[in-house]
Amino acid sequence: MRREHKIRSFTAVTVMTICALTLVVFVAAMFPSRAADAPSKPKVRAITAFVRLDRAHYQQQIQETLKFLRQAKTAFEKSGCEVETIRITTQPFPEYTHGMTDEQVLAFFRDYDALAVKEGFDAALGPAMVSEADDPHEAELLAKIIANSKTLEGSVFIAGENGIHWKSIHAAAGVIKYLEANTLHSQGNFSFTAASLVPSGTPFYPASYFTGEGKQFAVGLQSANVVSEVFASTKSPNEAEERLTNTLGVYAAQIEKTAVEISIASGWKYGGLDLSPAPLLDVSIGRAIENFLGAPVGSSGTITAAAIITRALKAIPVRQAGYSGLMLPVLEDTVLAQRWSEGRLSIDSLLSYSAVCGTGLDTIPLPGDVTPEQLERILGDVASLSVKWHKPLSARLQPVTGKKPGETTEFDDPFLVNAKIQPLP
Repeated sequence: MRREHKIRSFTAVTVMTICALTLVVFVAAMFPSRAADAPSKPKVRAITAFVRLDRAHYQQQIQETLKFLRQAKTAFEKSGCEVETIRITTQPFPEYTHGMTDEQVLAFFRDYDALAVKEGFDAALGPAMVSEADDPHEAELLAKIIANSKTLEGSVFIAGENGIHWKSIHAAAGVIKYLEANTLHSQGNFSFTAASLVPSGTPFYPASYFTGEGKQFAVGLQSANVVSEVFASTKSPNEAEERLTNTLGVYAAQIEKTAVEISIASGWKYGGLDLSPAPLLDVSIGRAIENFLGAPVGSSGTITAAAIITRALKAIPVRQAGYSGLMLPVLEDTVLAQRWSEGRLSIDSLLSYSAVCGTGLDTIPLPGDVTPEQLERILGDVASLSVKWHKPLSARLQPVTGKKPGETTEFDDPFLVNAKIQPLP
């Protein structure tokens, strides 16, 4: 009798549970939750603080800056924004290491890197070379600094207002080959870029640097998801552009409002938003473009999609900083990495898209036997395009020692997707 009672009780409970679940499903179908229907919000990819570093007092400066950044992060989170990273960018590092021996410079940045790891911030050292008059030895030092650090990033300027810097291009190619040979899985080049006409106050790395007096900040967005949703809703170029401007513009205005409030409360000058819809792995700008095209990235119409995104971003009425254009980082985006592996994207096609959009060549896997001369030609193309159209571009090239075309990279980084290496054109 006791066993029969248990069975009947279990049966009754089961029936009641099934009925309750059925009712829940019915109600959910009739009245879907707002959360399920809510559009995706962009994240704040980076709050970047710009300081004019004084090496004699840098630890105090960094602590004061971190206090500001953590307060700013809290303010953004209270406003409903998720924040990915906090960052500190300095003036070009040769300005504050002047007079030090190479050993002293390397020791200083070992300590700085350890501080960044301990305190949980990313750090950009600015460009080793800004003009053709700069010493290429500083680029050699930068290569060693990056190779021996966990979080430090830097750049070399390969063009500016006065044209292409061919000596700097040669130096940048040397940095790339050094980092390929002297970092685990050759992934040190993830922290280095060759930059052209990138403005001071750019929050995105590795091209970030600052030439002002300090105590300024800027914000970079991670909003590929917003572009993806807008582009999935229409195939009309005009309508897509208008919707993207309006949709992302609403979020940008909210983020800027918080940034201005932070500036007023802290005394740190607000330098603007970099509206580039940065992707991150499955938050894919490649998928966004494919939503619009109905075809793989690299198909006809990709330049049109790139131009639509760029025009939409430029029309958003907020203070803009940095690139504020379309980013196509091959190895940071699952769809772009797949299309690269399939051969649908190439260096030349990405350069053609850069004529109407954002960053140039970003996280491009290359065979390990690429020569410095070949790298110089690639960098020269980026610089030439940048100077011709007077727009910020950069090149983050990632050759892998021992890897040949047809083989797959073996990067061990949570922010990188592995992809097949393609032959050089």
